[in-house]
Amino acid sequence: MGKRCLVWYLAAAMFVIGIAPRVEAAFSPSEALELTAATRESDLHGIQTVLENKLVRQRLEDLGFTGEEIRERLSQLSTGQIHALAQKLDDLRVGQDGTGVIIFLLVVMVVILIVLMVTGKRVVVAQ
Repeated sequence: MGKRCLVWYLAAAMFVIGIAPRVEAAFSPSEALELTAATRESDLHGIQTVLENKLVRQRLEDLGFTGEEIRERLSQLSTGQIHALAQKLDDLRVGQDGTGVIIFLLVVMVVILIVLMVTGKRVVVAQ
């Protein structure tokens, strides 16, 4: 009876751990932080790099924006707006990797194997 309770407890704990969202903590930027011209230039460079991506450029063209319109709009933004945009673009990922899914599947397989070993069951694959 004790082993069975332990197995169910571990299975429930792994389920809860598996569905808990990943949280990333970081320092929040200070509003009093003075943004310099060098910061603006580096942020503009980062934005330009993203805009030069073929998928982003194609999507903007599909929406009816030309390269000149985009450059004109970027020049109208304040330093704070450019910095906020550059920070948000850093968080963007095109086609996120599937490592979380693979790790989750491996954990589920390990839990199933532990349950099978504890209960004394065997899995036989017939050909």
